[in-house]
Amino acid sequence: MSVISTIEQLEALYGLPGETSLVKELDHIIPEYAAFIEASPFVSLATSGPEGLDCSPRGDLAGFVRIHDPRTLMMPDRRGNNRADSLKNIVRDPRVALLFLVPGSGTTLRVNGRAGISIDAELCASFTVEGKPARSVTVIEVDAVYFQCARAIVRSDLWNPERHVDAKSLPTPGQILAVTSRASIDGETYDREWPERAKTSMW
Repeated sequence: MSVISTIEQLEALYGLPGETSLVKELDHIIPEYAAFIEASPFVSLATSGPEGLDCSPRGDLAGFVRIHDPRTLMMPDRRGNNRADSLKNIVRDPRVALLFLVPGSGTTLRVNGRAGISIDAELCASFTVEGKPARSVTVIEVDAVYFQCARAIVRSDLWNPERHVDAKSLPTPGQILAVTSRASIDGETYDREWPERAKTSMW
């Protein structure tokens, strides 16, 4: 197998980026980029730690990531499975990357920066939804922000309902847990109880 082992080899294969690929990158959030953050109900959060890399989904009401100022973002952390993989990584390595998606838009927004975790009571309370404050708030200092062109979304046809996969064709979480736990977890019970559990732990 032939592999690329140097930057020079990579650049010889792909060439250098064009002007539009470079000029779009800034170290602060402009109103045009803010529009995507404020419209996005979903972001992927990438972190790094001693055990390796992690990429975790984050979703909430559109605009849930708050623009504190042009160099600072704030993202609430709510109820989950308590693995806290991303948060553990941030405690040990503050580098983060975010990818914002906006349903219906092919353009995505990328943010690279450094993060810390705040448990300030007033700040967490400011993110209250359905009477429940955020458990913590990830405060992100922006190092780079730029848009990603729509090629990936267009190629994947991501927002086309006709291309959506029937969820019944995929294994359920309960079925997966039954296998990975070697049947110590009752998969059917897990799937049956999940909707009610989700209602009580949404926020």
